[in-house]
Amino acid sequence: MRASALKPLTEGPAETTAQITAFMRGFSIEATRPQADELAALTSVLPANTAVYLTAVPKLSPCELIAGAARLRALGFEPVPHLAVRALASRDALGDLLSRLAALAGVRRALVIAGDGDRAEGPFKAAIDAIESGLLQRHGIVEIGIAGYPEGHPRLSPETLDRALKAKIDAAEQTGLRVHIVTQFAFDPAAILRWLHRLRALGLEQPVRIGMAGPTGLSTLLRYARRCGVRASAQGLTQRAGLVKHLLGVNAPDRIIRPVAEACAGGRLGPVAAHFFSFGGAPATARWAAATAAGRIVLDRAEGFGVEAP
Repeated sequence: MRASALKPLTEGPAETTAQITAFMRGFSIEATRPQADELAALTSVLPANTAVYLTAVPKLSPCELIAGAARLRALGFEPVPHLAVRALASRDALGDLLSRLAALAGVRRALVIAGDGDRAEGPFKAAIDAIESGLLQRHGIVEIGIAGYPEGHPRLSPETLDRALKAKIDAAEQTGLRVHIVTQFAFDPAAILRWLHRLRALGLEQPVRIGMAGPTGLSTLLRYARRCGVRASAQGLTQRAGLVKHLLGVNAPDRIIRPVAEACAGGRLGPVAAHFFSFGGAPATARWAAATAAGRIVLDRAEGFGVEAP
């Protein structure tokens, strides 16, 4: 939707627009099996050195992950592969994957997760097992991302999640790894802010990337929400029609970004930035995020904003 059709509140206020662009500065995105046309589109809109996380979907082979990371590095991006450690059969398998990621793609950062499998294929039952192994540092990894859950986890209590998060941070820092937190995508800005406040109250000051779905059709959004165990029902999302605004026929997370950006302004909640899951396609997500980061937005009366067409 063109910004002119949004009945803008004003062309500002400038302070809120500045808060949104500050929050969006240095945003990152996720991609799965990016093809040549997608990569070409990314190079036309994303700044150099943008962090592009490569999703570890179940049928993605190590060779595909390495090739994707190498293509991103060659185009001037910072590849951050997901390492789903339960899927790895041995320490040697993790070492070999890390060695090739470093040699062929210059990988220095990775998102370390347990993965979706209920059963570990090898010695790594949880992300902390891989963190404590020493293999990440041995193969040139200097910083890891770990998962956060602002809207909770379908099988774990908030207290269990807090303990696991702190344990992973402690293990990483004791072995010389820097840490940032990447959250599961969330729909409720109030839940995100409550979680951030709790995180900081626990003394965890690591940088946080708030996960959100990029411009995405509602049915796709609901499908991924159910698959990932996000606490957002079909009815709840439909009722919160104001949460996502139609932009070229898809939904965008402006009503998440605006209140979170306002609350995080001035570093009040520590280093916090945006991270986008590109369910609607990496190029569409990149275009929307880049336009928002550039301040090409018009605020509206519903606590959101519209993105101006180029």
